[in-house]
Amino acid sequence: MNQKTQVQIPLTTTLSRTLECPQGDCPPAVEESESDIYMRFMKSHKCYDIVPTSSKLVVFDTTLQVKKAFFALVANGVRAAPLWETKKQSFVGMLTITDFINILHRYYKSPMVQIYELEEHKIETWRELYLQETFKPLVNISPDASIFDAVYSLIKNKIHRLPVIDPVSGNALYILTHKRILKFLQLFVCEMPKPAFMKQTLEELGVGTYSNIAFIHPDTPIIKALCIFVERRVSALPVVDESGKVVDIYSKFDVINLAAEKTYNNLDISVTQALQHRSQYFEGVMKCNRLETLETIVDRIVKAEVHRLVVVDENASIVGIVSLSDILQALVLTPAGINAQMS
Repeated sequence: MNQKTQVQIPLTTTLSRTLECPQGDCPPAVEESESDIYMRFMKSHKCYDIVPTSSKLVVFDTTLQVKKAFFALVANGVRAAPLWETKKQSFVGMLTITDFINILHRYYKSPMVQIYELEEHKIETWRELYLQETFKPLVNISPDASIFDAVYSLIKNKIHRLPVIDPVSGNALYILTHKRILKFLQLFVCEMPKPAFMKQTLEELGVGTYSNIAFIHPDTPIIKALCIFVERRVSALPVVDESGKVVDIYSKFDVINLAAEKTYNNLDISVTQALQHRSQYFEGVMKCNRLETLETIVDRIVKAEVHRLVVVDENASIVGIVSLSDILQALVLTPAGINAQMS
């Protein structure tokens, strides 16, 4: 297998793409007490159903240099890639932006010292060093497993990417994410009776995190933000001004721009400086408040194609975060009496 392989995977799929409701064609919402309807929907569909007809999958051999791998993520516009180990003839893990953050956090000294480990390490070297402390086998799922199993696995393992691997051929077919699953569910939502809890507010349902929220300030150095990502294990940091208002957000995905711009050797610059590049396309922080209904929240997060909403009060001050993981837990697992976030 090549060190960097782009695989076009033609797949037939049972997902009908004509199910998005045209304006005004949705049947009226039926108030039902069937709170487990989304769980049953997820159990009745396989992971295979969610895989696109054609998708690009980037796979890295573990002998590839770390630096080249991160540049390849940027070049291909992907956030993660399965890792193939030739000796074992199998997939052994994932390389993600979290690895990039961990390398920068561990080896950065100052703008005057080049990060040798990023320049020279191979992926296998980094994995040997890093996994001594945190070895976890690759979490993956079969295309024949239910989407419910995928939701449970993502939330229980606190991961954001779940490779779909064919158990017979050993091929990686796709990488499942919370975002893809929620979008798939949203295609069919208007065909289903609406559970009563969709009309309840975030506050009533207790959806989201409202204590000990990690955040940064506009002048926080990038290296400090990376430390918080590593120590708090969060995927985004709201940027809050001196009055407590949310003015921006710095996510793990923004960190990959340090590779794109080859500016990772100076991490003493502020978050504001680092975010200047994205002003052309950034639409601002997606927010909500605790009195909005779950239905409104789901609609907003799917349409905005973001990974979380920042919960604010009437003064636009931060009070919490609602993630895709929180939403899938509330829609699919909580009605079934399962709290995978606590397991």
